Amino acid sequence: MVENTERHWDLDWPRALGGAAIQGDFRTEPEDFIVDEIAAPLAGEGEHVYLQIRKRGANTGYVAQQLAQLAGVQNNDVGFYGLKDRHAVTTQWFSVWLAQKPEPDWSQIESDEVTLLQHYRGQRKLRRGEHSGNRFQIRLRNIAGDRDAAAAVLARVSAGVPNYFGEQRFGHDGGNLDLVERILAEQAAGKRKRLPRSQKSFAMSAARSWLFNQVLAARVLAGNWQQPLEGEPEAAPSGPLWGRGRNAASAEQLALEEHAMAPWRNWRDWLEHCGLSQERRNLVLVPEGFRFEWCGDDLKLAFALPPGTFATALLREVAELANLADRTIK
Repeated sequence: MVENTERHWDLDWPRALGGAAIQGDFRTEPEDFIVDEIAAPLAGEGEHVYLQIRKRGANTGYVAQQLAQLAGVQNNDVGFYGLKDRHAVTTQWFSVWLAQKPEPDWSQIESDEVTLLQHYRGQRKLRRGEHSGNRFQIRLRNIAGDRDAAAAVLARVSAGVPNYFGEQRFGHDGGNLDLVERILAEQAAGKRKRLPRSQKSFAMSAARSWLFNQVLAARVLAGNWQQPLEGEPEAAPSGPLWGRGRNAASAEQLALEEHAMAPWRNWRDWLEHCGLSQERRNLVLVPEGFRFEWCGDDLKLAFALPPGTFATALLREVAELANLADRTIK
């Protein structure tokens, strides 16, 4: 019998810019969180159709399934650059591989949640992370707390914030991390349960992200997250995305990473056996075009981020956020 491995996960990573001095309501309405992809696939002749869609209160997977059903193709014939939040207004691109199938009336995809902005033909499937980034417009409502202290934090944001993986990566209440623990417990008990590919992917991604955040948290506490250390393998400060191969760090950097990840040796072994390769990720997330504006009791922010990064990593430096998926980011 495999024991219950669920536990409380502390996702309250150390802040770097002085601490959140204000509190605010986040995503009270979908229009409080607007995301637009920075990319447009090249038009041309081909078997793929590119569709730019604005969605409100709908997740990316749902829209992709609707497109596949409308076109009469398999779900994996639909591509997109990245998953976008459900509790938001987002504009993103999808691709549908039609091969020799007739093109449907794409306007049938439209609903109260989905608006088709444009569509045209192209030659290749859109794949995760191939876009230039995402542009955000965010409104935090009912701000309370020390605005003068918040202003000091906001003045430092443009120089960069810790590039943490957001809580979304770990699932509700750390559910994806619980999944990692269950997988390892079952393996230790001699059980080799075959997981659906999507579940295993969520678990691997969560495990890698957790280890990276451990290293970044240690660097933030040490006050050296923005400066390269002796043995840093990159020109800019970076941390490991764990997998097979030798850790490229050495000297002081290697010692710090090994210490931060020491309690998670079995997670590292599992990721290596999953076939993932060692990679590096920047520790510093620098927003482009960051600006903010006080609007009565609300705070409006606008900025752009590269793909694979999290707006909540920036927001948590500024404020404690209520109402993110019915819980608080601390």
